[in-house]
Amino acid sequence: MGLYDYYLAARVRRHPADGPDHVAVVITERDLLEAGAYDTLAAFYGWAFDHGAERVTVYVSVLDAAAVPTLERELANVDAPREVAVRGPEDDERADAPIQVSVGHGGKHEFATAVQNVAEAVDAGDLDPGDVDEDVVESELVFPAEPDLVIKTGAERLSDFMIWQSVYSELYFTDVNWRDFRKRDYLRAVLDYQNRQRRFGR
Repeated sequence: MGLYDYYLAARVRRHPADGPDHVAVVITERDLLEAGAYDTLAAFYGWAFDHGAERVTVYVSVLDAAAVPTLERELANVDAPREVAVRGPEDDERADAPIQVSVGHGGKHEFATAVQNVAEAVDAGDLDPGDVDEDVVESELVFPAEPDLVIKTGAERLSDFMIWQSVYSELYFTDVNWRDFRKRDYLRAVLDYQNRQRRFGR
């Protein structure tokens, strides 16, 4: 690690309480085809937990559904400092692992499934329509936790990522592609987060 990385790390550590507890990163299946992409992900986990995060979510945007099983297998084998739960688009059960990896599990699909489950509960008489609120909807989401910081590499778009959960997240876009993403890029994102005043929609 160079002097600049030490400098960034020292600045981040000056205000540890101001850092994100839950960090999310959005990448694509194409990113994972690049040499060293999974090593970068393993390093990303370490950077996040070393600098105060308690939870990490990774969303892999997928265009080719046939690639999902291979991606799930490879992502499950990435070295990680905490328990990992890899979720495919057909997985609708919630998991509480500190590291959540979503493969092609788009936010629109997740939200539509949650609404359908709530509607079925109302239809069955298990839930009164007047009792349907945000907490009820959130209880049906596969990924219920809300990221504090969402990092998107390579482009300024979220790729249908956690559309309910990220509504109050701080978004950080970098034109650095995943294959080139380094610790200094992560630290810059955290510093940017620390310097923001979160408004939570206000």
